[in-house]
Amino acid sequence: MDKYITTPLNVTAINNLNAGDYVYITGTIYSARDAAHKRMYESILKGEEIPFDLKNSIVYYLGPTPEREGQVIGSAGPTTSSRMDKYTPLLMEHGLKGMIGKGKRSVEVIDSIIKHKGVYLAAVGGAGALLSKKIIRSKIIGYEDLGTEAIREMYVENFPTIVVVDSKGNNLYETAVKEFSC
Repeated sequence: MDKYITTPLNVTAINNLNAGDYVYITGTIYSARDAAHKRMYESILKGEEIPFDLKNSIVYYLGPTPEREGQVIGSAGPTTSSRMDKYTPLLMEHGLKGMIGKGKRSVEVIDSIIKHKGVYLAAVGGAGALLSKKIIRSKIIGYEDLGTEAIREMYVENFPTIVVVDSKGNNLYETAVKEFSC
């Protein structure tokens, strides 16, 4: 089923998402990959501020290529989500509600999604050039020294994703395998 949501996320919108739904996001999302996650995690543990408010936010596991002339951002495909798994439960404890990436998540992350009423969404790997066209504005807001892994604040319009793990713990990677097994 096609669903359209806006950011920041809210409990009602999250609870209405089910594994397998196609979701089109409009609003502000943030990019962060491995190095940025590690730095945010360490900052939170030290009681320090991080570059954006996690409350009800979505993080896209993205390290874009440099933009070409006339573009807001370069190719913007997802990276493998499991590399952020050790940091995700703490970020969710501090308000993170949505994540966009690709691939499976650990049991700890799925448990955290259920506990904190979040959602894990996938973007199509290999479609970075097409996905970048849905990013209307982009600016670096933190950890500029990390280059392409710096944290970006991005405004997206109808950014296409699919729900992989919903707030109830339903996991598309498990249900799809059962549904299409002979």
